Amino acid sequence: MATGLEALPWRHVLTLPTEPSAVRVARETAEQVLTEWGIGVRHPAADPALLILSELVTNSVRHAAAVSPTVTVVYAAGPDCLVLAVHDRHPYRPRLCGPLADGGRGLVTVMELVRALGGTAVVRADGDGRGKSVWITLPLRSSGEVLRGTPASSPDLGNC
Repeated sequence: MATGLEALPWRHVLTLPTEPSAVRVARETAEQVLTEWGIGVRHPAADPALLILSELVTNSVRHAAAVSPTVTVVYAAGPDCLVLAVHDRHPYRPRLCGPLADGGRGLVTVMELVRALGGTAVVRADGDGRGKSVWITLPLRSSGEVLRGTPASSPDLGNC
């Protein structure tokens, strides 16, 4: 999967059972790695990123657990961007733009936050079509401030 992650200096991958505790563990891990990477929980992007991550992992737990025994979370960052990805082995690929599928407001909230921060979101199917990853890229300033209103230029992370 060519995602541009290799260009980012900080990466962490976590695979968890697709059960309710995965949401808490994924969020706690995010808080830890963001702090280790100097982004920290007081960074303007931290709270929205944690909410986005919680919503995406919750969706995997609620909708994919029957066919996906695990959920994998990718955390990555560089001086200019933060990347979060959530992968499960359920074949359904949610729509991120336009009218969203039935259910709660989770993806609506995710997309509102991503847009407000000037980020990008993309759903990528696994090569075999039996799973997917939702990739979120949020721009950061080198000074530690969020770039507001400036969309990230590539869902493939080429300019992060």
